[in-house]
Amino acid sequence: MKISQDIRREHGGDLSVDEVEAGMAEKSAEFAASGNRVYLPLAE
Repeated sequence: MKISQDIRREHGGDLSVDEVEAGMAEKSAEFAASGNRVYLPLAE
């Protein structure tokens, strides 16, 4: 539990709900742009 608290404090634990939701929306758009696939084909 202490590790989780340390990580939150050091890496964005003070973000507002709006900032977190904006970040999730950005990642969602990035995921959609890559084709909504979890596993991408290997580059040859």
